[in-house]
Amino acid sequence: MQRRPFFSAPKETIRINEHIRTYEVRVIDADGKQLGVLTVPAALEKARERGLDLVEVSPTAQPPVCRIMDFGKYKYEVSKKAKASKAKQHVIKVKEIKFHPKTGENDYNYRLVQAKEFLEKGFKVKATVVFRGREMAHIEFGARWLKKMTVDLNGIGQAETGSIQEGRNVTTIFAPVKHHVQPVAKPKAPGIPGAAPVGVKAATGADGVAAPEAAKDGTGESKEPAPATQA
Repeated sequence: MQRRPFFSAPKETIRINEHIRTYEVRVIDADGKQLGVLTVPAALEKARERGLDLVEVSPTAQPPVCRIMDFGKYKYEVSKKAKASKAKQHVIKVKEIKFHPKTGENDYNYRLVQAKEFLEKGFKVKATVVFRGREMAHIEFGARWLKKMTVDLNGIGQAETGSIQEGRNVTTIFAPVKHHVQPVAKPKAPGIPGAAPVGVKAATGADGVAAPEAAKDGTGESKEPAPATQA
């Protein structure tokens, strides 16, 4: 006989209406008025009279506390607040760079440049030294790169942790120094050829037409045009 797969029922976080399991509950009206301790059927009747739901808001109380409310509207408001709270959170991503105890100076310098670029963009950097086999017997030899990086990143990144061993790895996390994070440059609006700079008005004559710029001689000084002579 083939057995059916066992699926556990989803666990409810908030019980409403017929899903409330206790016999008696303390009821609060939609207006915040205390209705006292009622049986669940009596509380459900009062909720239905108002076209609302009976929601268990404090299941650990003795007896549990239920409130008469519009559960759909309540869930929408909770979801809206959760999204707003998540939007305000500032998430900092972590970039990881890895070394080996036998990493050479050139490879270290390449990873150092990477670490500086990540920190200047506002990322955290997780520097990891990976040990293999018998190299674990000389952890202090491989971790020298982490100590060197702490010195070389001074002023750009600050070590949030010391050398932390995680299995066969030793790591240090660096956070960007705030004043050294490069701001994102905003693109400039394209200028119009021949137009006057912003905030500068072109000189105009009596007829409203822009006057020509005075000619300059070889010395760089303005040369005014000679006045016309009468015949």
